Amino acid sequence: MWKIFAFTTLGMIVLALSGYPQADLYPLTLLPPEQQKTVDPQTGAELTFLTTNAAEDANLYYEQRSWLADSSVILFTSARERGGLMGYLTQTGELVCIASPQGALGGATAARNRNSVFALRGPEIVELALDVQPPTDPGKEPSRVTASEHVIAVLGPNYQPTNTSLSESCDGKYLAVGAGARGGTDPDKYGYVILIEVETGNVRELCRVPGPDFGGHVMFSLTNPNLVSHGIGQGAYLRVLDVRTGNVVWRHEHHENEEFCTHHCWWANDTITFCGGFHLKPNEDFDVKVVDIHTGVIRIIGRGSWWPEGTPEQLARLNWWHASGHESGRWVAADNWHGDIGLFHGKTTRTYWLTKGHRTYGGGRHPEVGWDRRGEQVIFASHILGNVDVCVATIPKEWQDAWDKQ
Repeated sequence: MWKIFAFTTLGMIVLALSGYPQADLYPLTLLPPEQQKTVDPQTGAELTFLTTNAAEDANLYYEQRSWLADSSVILFTSARERGGLMGYLTQTGELVCIASPQGALGGATAARNRNSVFALRGPEIVELALDVQPPTDPGKEPSRVTASEHVIAVLGPNYQPTNTSLSESCDGKYLAVGAGARGGTDPDKYGYVILIEVETGNVRELCRVPGPDFGGHVMFSLTNPNLVSHGIGQGAYLRVLDVRTGNVVWRHEHHENEEFCTHHCWWANDTITFCGGFHLKPNEDFDVKVVDIHTGVIRIIGRGSWWPEGTPEQLARLNWWHASGHESGRWVAADNWHGDIGLFHGKTTRTYWLTKGHRTYGGGRHPEVGWDRRGEQVIFASHILGNVDVCVATIPKEWQDAWDKQ
């Protein structure tokens, strides 16, 4: 944790941080609550819409952490005026604009073990420690949120622009980010996976691949601090690197015209979830699968469905597209093209429909479900209220209790 000592000089607040250079301290703007609570009529799950603004609001991608370490703030992004990176105060429902005097912040993820946000500001990698003070007289005065900013590192010109959000190792030692060319952009340039040591600010290139073969999706393992993955187009869907050596320790091989796999995401104990099947687009099937990178054994944890006469719209109702698991190993969640969200029990693979109808098939933002810290709630993008809003669904207690009885 940072040790902060504040004193005044020449009318300015100055912060000295033990182990870090001087940091900037500034208040953040608060907006009134706009939350709406309801219950899914089909499943009974409690839903909280964090936003109901007319502008598009969206959760962070499921590869990033949305909840601060103490769950006091949930991060999201907004296209509204004074939007950008924002937060929802879980105690009061107020919204906070997380912006710095030096410019907008992006590519964010919450720190694992402290109430901080890691973010990108141009070439800078910054950490904002957030201090949330609830109002002493609720309803008559707003909360107060203060940011203490520390610039961890500045990326050199070879590693710009960044093209992924930040990902933090589970021991808090490193951040990783994708940079350079990605996919079809700038085919003559390289794509990079960059490591940033949080304490020292040292920047290290972990790997480089030709730009057309770099697929982004840079993500640290949720439970192993030495493993980071990224998307790849060189005969594989994904590869995993050991940050100590830079060596490739696992590749998910690509089988052209035989199998399609997508949206890999780390789960627990060196396993990775993904969605995939053997009937290709447009009449595809997609199970939710999990692979152990040490044994290569793949099992289905969330069954999809396929029949020859099924239309793409019908098949999309019973197949999956994005999947992510809570690091405890208890649950995996997945969405489909209709905005339905399923939960899959980590031990039995039993399927629960958590909530339905958050997207219109054929258009709109996908839910892209992410997890809270305790494995009790998921966050996703919803179109139910007429525009894109951020929604949190709470897993019913009886479903949680069923785990303990297995």
